[in-house]
Amino acid sequence: MSLKRLSGRVGTALTSLTAGLTGTMAAASAAQPHDWQMVMQPAVTDVMDDIIWFNNFTLVIAAIIVLLVFGLLMVCMIRFNARANPQPSKTSHNTLIEVIWTVVPIMVLVIIAVPSFRLLYKQVEIPPAEVTIKATGNQWYWGYEYADAGDVSFEAVMLSDDERAEAISNGAKADDVPRLLATDYQVVVPVDKVVRLQVTAEAVIHAWAMPAFGVKIDAVPGRLNETWFKARKIGTYYGQCSELCGKDHAFMPIMVKVVSDEQYTAWLEAAKDDVDAANKLLASMENAAKSKTKVAAR
Repeated sequence: MSLKRLSGRVGTALTSLTAGLTGTMAAASAAQPHDWQMVMQPAVTDVMDDIIWFNNFTLVIAAIIVLLVFGLLMVCMIRFNARANPQPSKTSHNTLIEVIWTVVPIMVLVIIAVPSFRLLYKQVEIPPAEVTIKATGNQWYWGYEYADAGDVSFEAVMLSDDERAEAISNGAKADDVPRLLATDYQVVVPVDKVVRLQVTAEAVIHAWAMPAFGVKIDAVPGRLNETWFKARKIGTYYGQCSELCGKDHAFMPIMVKVVSDEQYTAWLEAAKDDVDAANKLLASMENAAKSKTKVAAR
């Protein structure tokens, strides 16, 4: 992509992006990392629910093992030191103990393996999809094609600091254009619909990762990998390339906007002619939905 073309695209996209961000989305939420965050992002898919559960499950097992080993070490240090045990035992082996320390680790591994394999299977077994999107990793931005919608395609480039400042000066909230995560165009998907994601790359290996969805899949040149997600909550979600791919690896964010089925249908139809016009239409629909919510609240 030439610098001139990129600058022109970003300038055009900022107009529609700002229009979409100045209004607050109805019943919307945003998932992105926060300072000093020590836990995973809140889940918005069933797969991510299972990942969080499995993480907590293995953490409990690991904690029990650590405490057990620590306790055994303390017993050995106190009960079997030279002062407390001046005549050490000359026992060469203990059959029961050897059986225990062989069988118990095997049982622990089996206990961990069963839900692990179930989760892996769930991630790669794609249910009947209602939306199919192809993501292509480039150096260093993502390109998207809506396979079921004909000619709907665009490239999502990270907003620079100057572009982000311009968006904020035009009315966007700083939280709506997070630094190093906001892009000029966003992937738009319907809520509660199965989205099949086909991933590939140009030149080098990338990885498409969306923490809140529990999705992370390699983008390999010459190969088409597939995964899926079904977001159950309207909002804007952020991810990044998760495979070291070169000097601008840290500047390949992913921005996914989950909208209502009605909004998605309208956006998709408009995007077949003009993606910028479709984004403006989506922003106006979100603002209208927000206004209705305020009136109903009164």
